[in-house]
Parts: sequence; structure tokens; C-alpha cells
Amino acid sequence: MPIPFEQSVTKENLMKAFAGESQARNRYTIAAQEAKSQDFQVLEQIFTFTADQEKEHAEIFYQHLSKMAGKTIRIEADYPVDIGENLEELLRMAQKHEYEEYDHIYKEFAEKAKEEGYPEIAASFTLIAGIEKYHGDRFGKFAKMMEEGRLHFSEVEVGWMCLNCGYIAHGACAPKNCPVCHESQGYFIRLSLAPFENREL
Repeated sequence: MPIPFEQSVTKENLMKAFAGESQARNRYTIAAQEAKSQDFQVLEQIFTFTADQEKEHAEIFYQHLSKMAGKTIRIEADYPVDIGENLEELLRMAQKHEYEEYDHIYKEFAEKAKEEGYPEIAASFTLIAGIEKYHGDRFGKFAKMMEEGRLHFSEVEVGWMCLNCGYIAHGACAPKNCPVCHESQGYFIRLSLAPFENREL
């Protein structure tokens, strides 16, 4: 028998998760703007893509709070301030926070939800934790490429896709400008990492 929802710790954890995902969405939107201002449109799209997924996570947690409609939930929690112009640092900070949600925060929230008799909410925490792990991996992958100067350069010939028009080039580095749409190198991504490419059917 679940404990009354209004008396549960789970309702507070849901509100913390909702607040955290909402803030992550805004942090990534702001980071995307910074990436765009530095002509790294690939990173802009990665931050924006992730921000949109965080919005969906926030909505899932918020819907679990429907029993509390019209009421206020007081929470106390710590949230990061990830502001800066260094894109590598923004990617690494994002990676760190995604891993914290995966390996610590949401696992604890899931255990508490199970303990209090809310398996559906526990499942949401567990499943979203897995997504956050993938987010962290992705941020880390691109941070490493930035740190090693390999975002648009490779030691071997690879394919490069312009995310603006879809043009594909081959070589050790992405073109300085796309010969089709004339956008800058910042739009190019390794073909192996491009959306919907090189996926097994």
C-alpha cells in the first residue's frame, strides 16, 4: 500500500527532478547560443538537441505531480551555475551533471519511489537515468574532440556532412566552407556521427 502522495518524499524528488531538468534545458539553450556565436554550429545543435530531450524529461516528471495540482511543493536542492565562453568547459560541465543524475540522483529517487509504493514513478526515474548516461557520453565525446583539436580534423580520411544542406565531403579535415551552401566549417560533422547516418537496419 503506497503512502499518501502528499506525505511522500517522492513528490519532492519529482519537483527537484522537474526543476533540474528545466534548468538543464535552459543551461543547454544558453550554451547553444554561445556555441553559435563562436561559429560552432555542430555544438549548437548538440546542446539544442539535448535541451529538447531535457524538456521532455521535465514534462514526464511534472505529469507525475498531477495529484498536487493547485498546491505548492517546497524543495531544497543544489543546482549548478554553468556559465562561460569556453565550449570545452561547458561540454565537460554538462557531462558531469548528466552523470550525476545517472549514477546518483535518479537512482536514489527511484529507490525511494519503490519504497513508498510508486513503481511507475520509480520506472520513470530509472529509464531517464539511462538517457542521462547517454547524454553524458555524448557531451564527453565532443569535449574530447574539442580538447584534442579533432572536431573538424582527423588523422585519417573520413566523411564529413554539412548539417545545413547535407553535402558530404571526404578528407582528413572538414572543408573551410561548404561548396554547396557556403556555410562555415562549424556546420560540418563526421559522417559517422551525423544524424540518421551509418545506422544498421
